[in-house]
Amino acid sequence: MIGLLEGELRGMKNGTALVMCGGVGYKVAVSAYALGKIAGAESVLLHIHTHVREDQLTLYGFLDDDELEMFELLISISGIGPKVALGILSIADPNTIRTAIVHKDASLLTRVSGVGKKTAERVIVELQNKVKETELRGTAQALADQDALEALAAMGYSVGDAREALKLVAPDIKDVGARITQALKQLGKK
Repeated sequence: MIGLLEGELRGMKNGTALVMCGGVGYKVAVSAYALGKIAGAESVLLHIHTHVREDQLTLYGFLDDDELEMFELLISISGIGPKVALGILSIADPNTIRTAIVHKDASLLTRVSGVGKKTAERVIVELQNKVKETELRGTAQALADQDALEALAAMGYSVGDAREALKLVAPDIKDVGARITQALKQLGKK
């Protein structure tokens, strides 16, 4: 089973990245966030989940172990396949997803195509015991950043660019409006 891929990024198309490793090109499905992060890079390192079915073998790539772990938690739930799990990771980082689960906020998950209210509630119920509040890092900031991310996306910025800009905002700024203003300043520097 493949665990990591490091190699030359040869292209990106339809939610996948083509990574050349040792003379072999691997087609890896990645989230929209990951695509935005690796765009323009010459080489990449992806943490891999190898998904095997009777008729196909698919590689799913993630920027870090935290994303991979959340993906594997999500696909462990009946009714959540790899494509839906990738969709969830495209709209929110793992910490924001944990925050939504701990606070029983199904609205975050229902934003993903293919996830209705019942499915979102099942995700929350099934992961409630697996995701502990002690695992959360910066809960208030994660919630504020999710609101700010949505606002920036509504303004036309990509999710990846918006996340990167929000990471550069000082953590002591808690107000959503102030976080958006600071993120816009960062985006203006690009």
